[in-house]
Amino acid sequence: MTIGARLRALSLSSRILIGLVAGIATGLFIGERAAALQVFADAYIKLLQMTVLPYVTVSIITGLGMLNFEQAKSLGLRVGAVLLLLWAVALTAVLLFPLMFPTLQTASFFSTTLVEPREPFDLVSLYIPSNPFNSLAFNVVPAVVLFSIVIGVSLIAVPEKTRLLEVLGVVGTAVSKATRYVVELTPYGIFAIGAVAAGTLGVQELQRLQVYLVTYVAMSLLLSLWVLPGLVAALTPVPYRAVLSRTKDALITAFMTSNLFVVLPMLTEQTKALLSEYTKLRSEDSGVPEIIVPASFNFPHTGKLLSLSFVLFAGWYADANLAVTDYPRLATMGVLVLFGNINVAVPFLLDMFRIPADTFQLFLATAVVNARFGTLMSAMHTVTMAVLGTCAVIGVLRIDRRKLLRFAVITAVFAFVVVGGTRLLFGVALKTEYDKDKVLAGMQALRKRWPATVYKPGDQAPPLPALTGSVLDRVRTRKTLRVAYVPDSLPYVYFNARGDLVGFDVEMAQQLAQDLDVALEFVPIARPATQDSIDPAVCDVVMTGAAVVADHAMQFLYSTPYLDETLAFITPDHRRADFSTWDDIRAMKTLRLAVPAAPYYIAKIRAELPNAEIVPVPLQDVSKFLTHQDPTIDAFVLTAERGSAFTLLHPEFSVAVPNSKLYKVPLAYIVAGRDQPLVGVVNTWIDLKRKDGTIDELFGHWILGRNAAAKTRRWSILDDVLGWGR
Repeated sequence: MTIGARLRALSLSSRILIGLVAGIATGLFIGERAAALQVFADAYIKLLQMTVLPYVTVSIITGLGMLNFEQAKSLGLRVGAVLLLLWAVALTAVLLFPLMFPTLQTASFFSTTLVEPREPFDLVSLYIPSNPFNSLAFNVVPAVVLFSIVIGVSLIAVPEKTRLLEVLGVVGTAVSKATRYVVELTPYGIFAIGAVAAGTLGVQELQRLQVYLVTYVAMSLLLSLWVLPGLVAALTPVPYRAVLSRTKDALITAFMTSNLFVVLPMLTEQTKALLSEYTKLRSEDSGVPEIIVPASFNFPHTGKLLSLSFVLFAGWYADANLAVTDYPRLATMGVLVLFGNINVAVPFLLDMFRIPADTFQLFLATAVVNARFGTLMSAMHTVTMAVLGTCAVIGVLRIDRRKLLRFAVITAVFAFVVVGGTRLLFGVALKTEYDKDKVLAGMQALRKRWPATVYKPGDQAPPLPALTGSVLDRVRTRKTLRVAYVPDSLPYVYFNARGDLVGFDVEMAQQLAQDLDVALEFVPIARPATQDSIDPAVCDVVMTGAAVVADHAMQFLYSTPYLDETLAFITPDHRRADFSTWDDIRAMKTLRLAVPAAPYYIAKIRAELPNAEIVPVPLQDVSKFLTHQDPTIDAFVLTAERGSAFTLLHPEFSVAVPNSKLYKVPLAYIVAGRDQPLVGVVNTWIDLKRKDGTIDELFGHWILGRNAAAKTRRWSILDDVLGWGR
């Protein structure tokens, strides 16, 4: 028998495991070259999603349409209550996940998601499709599900529905068959995903990924082996041990195959046997489990709902944690979108909560392991639904306070052990050193540096020649542009760890000198806001992230603004949610804010927060203020772009932008001596740099942190062990 034939003879789960191992081995062997397989990984993901919504529509309509009125009424009321109970249990488990994640000191560069206003949560448009075909076309999962449920329920009362159900059954079979064809490609898709992950993920990313694997497995075992069967024992005559012993064959099969559908007949028979032995199930009621088990397959089960924990993990992983106030929306939206395929639901939720979409690749990578435990939970969920639902229908479900109290106490103890144990494990085993401050200090110029003479604070720069014409004429005569800067104006001007003057405006100044074909000098000055004017004897232009404010416009000649910053609050991490909206801030009984000592900022805050106590602080003292924080100060008013850079140095602080109303602060350059010819040149040059992408490129590097750290080559066997790729 050939190798190919032997592989085809293996079960799908075995081939998936082989594909995963082979992909990881390939990634470790070739390293970053595995990134070329990303196109195949993306193609596999799209194939998985291709048949999902048609299948959801057909299966829900068919499943509900086959019921009669009495079945629908009984199941809808009693079994629906059981389903809600199990959903509540699963969602409670999901919301425990953040307690298991270790506390890591993190901070990040500015992200545009901080200032992008969130789209309003339109419940009506999201859930009620005015055009179901439009919802199908744009993957609006909640609307598709509701449309399918309405049609399925309406079909119950249609007398001549048999022909339609037969047609829908054929369509469902065809879609299922197409899905199975795609599923057969899973070993190859998992191979590509595993290779890309193993070849490109850094050590720190891999350490964080194992957090989700461990927490998911621990919680799934708790639910599968105690909570769900324990709930059956607490509410019905069926004992705990009997639930596990009678269903163990189906549970093991589900775990090994990662396929709930194939064990539904086994689960039905084993559930009927349990009920017959412990509840004296009558023959006329024996068909109830046969309705509940397949019907429940169309509703989100515990295994699916636990996958919502990945959204919480992805937020933790990407330093975009969900606030506690977002949990209700995650729970309600999660239940509805999980009526569909999980590979559609998870990207939908990631986008809703503004978590980077590329984290979905991690979900697929962890699913190879987690899918088995998720299927185990799904099988136990189906058994629990069938037993509790049948007992509710036939009237043997009982509320025994003593049994429920015993179950609750044991569950609380087990949950404490699982949550506390995993948190303790990560605290001991997962050691990561914070290094974003070193990344900021080590940043280098993005482009080739234009030669420049840099005078540091304390250096004596030679005086400039007296003006005989315009400042622009002097620049042309000297063939030198003298640029003034304010030290420590992160991230626009600062000295890096090597002692080089770097930053957004430093590179802009170098680009201006290069474009004018003149030499360049940098001289330090005090912050312009402390001066009545910019003396042309000191410099030609000030390029240091200066904010355009009305009271200074009478003294300075500003260039055209080249960037807009957004007013924000720098606050301790645990208080970030307190500053999410202006209404939340106004609702604080006492509020003490440190505000830059500039009339514009103080007036703006007084107008918005008239009851706040304002403490003026010189802008150059921001870092000193954050280092020696006054505990009576609730937050420091700054801009989000500038504040994000300071949080890299002080990761115990976060940037909060009240997104109910955004205040923009334009940045511009100041031309010495109010020289009109030079400001005309600078304005034209800024417009050119905006159009040729220079400003966007530098913004991405210095403000957003793209390529902030020098990229190191990923270790690989090919390069570092065998030495063949060098």
